[in-house]
Amino acid sequence: MSYGNDPFAGLPPAASFTVTSTTVNDGDPFPAAQMSGAFGVPGGEDRSPQLSWSGAPEGTQSYAVTVYDPDAPTQSGFWHWSVANIPAGVTSLPEGAGDDAGSGLPDGAFQLRNDGGGARFIGAAPPAGHGPHRYFITVHALDVADLGVPADASPAFFNFNIASHILGRATLVATAEIPA
Repeated sequence: MSYGNDPFAGLPPAASFTVTSTTVNDGDPFPAAQMSGAFGVPGGEDRSPQLSWSGAPEGTQSYAVTVYDPDAPTQSGFWHWSVANIPAGVTSLPEGAGDDAGSGLPDGAFQLRNDGGGARFIGAAPPAGHGPHRYFITVHALDVADLGVPADASPAFFNFNIASHILGRATLVATAEIPA
């Protein structure tokens, strides 16, 4: 079920490139490990998905990664993960990179707080009976090596800064639903 809320509708156009995952396929439900144990989902591990990307536009100096649920019952959706300053030479993140320490992130990259309050990946936990939610897993190719965003910035501020430096965008969409 789509609520018609396209999270990219108001953003500048960007070239497309490819992102894939060994954890989840585009359009498929998140596996249990990518669900949120912190929010009480049985079997949830709050483990970030593995990501690989290729074909970024010429001039890419860094990447950012975001995971966003536009279907959350809020006026602003729900940010599950934001990673800044991934060096241009990096083209993958291992599953679990978004743990509390960011142990799978490359040197120089850092995580911003999610909408649950922690600087890490927080898994899917749509309200029971709310219907299917979409999780936009996006790699943003940027024209700067460092966005200059502080680690304590909100996900909205982070994404505002991404918008003015975007060269390309690669997205896959996972889903999750908890029955009533």
